[in-house]
Amino acid sequence: MQSLVRPLGYSAESCGYCKDSDTGQRTPNSRCCYYISSGSMSAEIYQALVDRGWRRSGTIFYKPDVLRHCCPHYTIRLPVSSFKASKQHRHSLHRWNRYVLGDEYIKEAARSHPKTKKEARAKNEFDLIKTVHESQFSYLPRPPPEPAHRFEVTLETDEFTTEKFELYKNYQQNVHHEKLSEISANGFRRFLCNSPLERTSRHVDGKSQRLGSYHQCYRFDGRLIAMGVLDLLPHCVSGVYLLYHSDFEPWSLGKISAMTEAALALEGGYQFYYMGYYIHSCTKMRYKGDYKPSYILDPETYEWNPLDGELRELLDKQTYVSLSREHRLKTESSSSTTDGDGGKDGSAVPLPFPIPTAAEAGKAVQNNLSLFDLQVPGLMTSEEIEQQQLLKQMKVKIRSLNRVVPAGVLQGFQDGEYDMNDPATLAGIMGELIAALGPGAAKAVVVDFG
Repeated sequence: MQSLVRPLGYSAESCGYCKDSDTGQRTPNSRCCYYISSGSMSAEIYQALVDRGWRRSGTIFYKPDVLRHCCPHYTIRLPVSSFKASKQHRHSLHRWNRYVLGDEYIKEAARSHPKTKKEARAKNEFDLIKTVHESQFSYLPRPPPEPAHRFEVTLETDEFTTEKFELYKNYQQNVHHEKLSEISANGFRRFLCNSPLERTSRHVDGKSQRLGSYHQCYRFDGRLIAMGVLDLLPHCVSGVYLLYHSDFEPWSLGKISAMTEAALALEGGYQFYYMGYYIHSCTKMRYKGDYKPSYILDPETYEWNPLDGELRELLDKQTYVSLSREHRLKTESSSSTTDGDGGKDGSAVPLPFPIPTAAEAGKAVQNNLSLFDLQVPGLMTSEEIEQQQLLKQMKVKIRSLNRVVPAGVLQGFQDGEYDMNDPATLAGIMGELIAALGPGAAKAVVVDFG
């Protein structure tokens, strides 16, 4: 399968997470992202992108400029084998299980299927997989008693169905307060169905492991009450979106689905559970940090750092945080102080990036400023791209010939007389794409300009 990408470029837009306190309207041009579109992409390449801060919405893939973002988005992940469920998480799951099973079933099951001594000793230990499956119908012991309700969780392909769309309509109307006129079947399809990720499977430790996009459907007495949109990638279960019926809002289905998805990652050998972006400045999004131990992706070095004391303290004080930068500045400051050249007042060192705001950056790029000159954190430099000869190696689809060729054979690339720092040229467009994708993905994708 060819992973085809089309560069859409860098632009500023309004942010859905912060709004004017008086009008409730989004602030225009308050965040910036680099965008591509793709109609087909392998799970392996998307994994590489996610680990460089990318996410997708349907066929649109985007990488936020964390520095120039009103609400900085940091990729967050949970190593599922180390997950320690909080008291609140455990309570929500146990409460749901009791409701599904019912008191009569629980009493009869205890009589018909008494626990072994080993099981009784382990009663006070929280087993994520066992507890998640405790009320799911296919995991209940036979013969009867029958539970009070039939609860089923199934992993299904991400095709559109009327049943799913009706759930989506209810969720958007009652939870996000959208007008019915704003909700369409086509919008649902574009956003949450028919993903461009290739669905395949592979064997890991003797087990079959699915890759690609799926809908995890939660049915209660045959009724679809919730659906998690998931991307299953080589080393993670990535949560894309969750929707649930407003009738079940009191049951904390957000927590239940998160633990179910973490259990899927653990059972399936995916290692990590990615919950999208952690937005420290948005109170409603901080809950993701409650799934411990969580790690945050450094926007400059792409190292994973624990979301604990040091990082949390910095996030409380600063809008933009790169822990690697903070550590480097500390080392440099210590060295300069030893040499007698340290700062007098110990004040923070200004960030060495031009054009601080999203609105200014978006306008500058519109006026032909190169991303290499804008200095977006985490993007490769033009020197790094040249050193690795990534531009000439990048594959381009020639539609008129129905061929894929390396860019190095194209006119103007052979003699090396191109200017990657000119965003109005083909070399400039492809150079910025490579800088955002990173070397691994840049070597693997095929650029299709359409």
